[in-house]
Amino acid sequence: MEPETLTTARLLLRTVGAQDAPAVLAACQDPLIRRWTTVPSPYLPEHAESFLTQQVPDGWRTGTMFTFGAFLVNGAVSGSVDARPSPPAAAVLPDPAVTGVSGTGAGRGGRDGSAEWAARGGRPGGNGTVPLVAMLGITLRGLGTGEIGFWAAPEHRGRGYVTEATLALTRWAFTRVAIDRVEWRAEVGNADSRAVAERAGFTMEGVLRSGLVNKGVRRDCWVGSLLPSDLGLGSAQAYLPTPQRQA
Repeated sequence: MEPETLTTARLLLRTVGAQDAPAVLAACQDPLIRRWTTVPSPYLPEHAESFLTQQVPDGWRTGTMFTFGAFLVNGAVSGSVDARPSPPAAAVLPDPAVTGVSGTGAGRGGRDGSAEWAARGGRPGGNGTVPLVAMLGITLRGLGTGEIGFWAAPEHRGRGYVTEATLALTRWAFTRVAIDRVEWRAEVGNADSRAVAERAGFTMEGVLRSGLVNKGVRRDCWVGSLLPSDLGLGSAQAYLPTPQRQA
């Protein structure tokens, strides 16, 4: 699959590449990102290079990992896919300090090290240098199921960018990739990531014991999900929910 570009009211979402390596390297020194994500420590230039020149393009080529950088823009981008989230009010909700979920870093990733994201710096559309405010992506975990990862650059936190980008990305995944369930996972205690997921409409489903690995240690994690119907969209496959029982 070729990388696509999405736009929201305030953001341009595009893939990342080698030109973003200095910013990725700098971002992955952030102590909170290092605490809650699975970035290598110490994080070295070769980690950023591998992520940007191998993992990201390979993920798009194989249709297994869809990585986007979120950039501030003024107005729509010609030729892009309009993925403005609904309702519009979601775009102005504030994000907390750290929005990384389990395994969102740059160079390894996912809850098992397969997909990670970075933040800061970049050239949207190739026109000038524009700061990258957040990084996010979806990794396929099974038939019709993807796991989302995201985090924001420290200087751009608290403005609702990750919530806005998450809504755009999940809507794109439901309509363009035939995903019927997007999962969010984060280590228990990562309240900032959970707050973003809840504002984006994810339903919290509980705790998975030993559900993720971070820094060589198995840890409990929260899990939540977003379905196409949560955004008023149809599913690629029929869904029959369990009937609610009377108390």
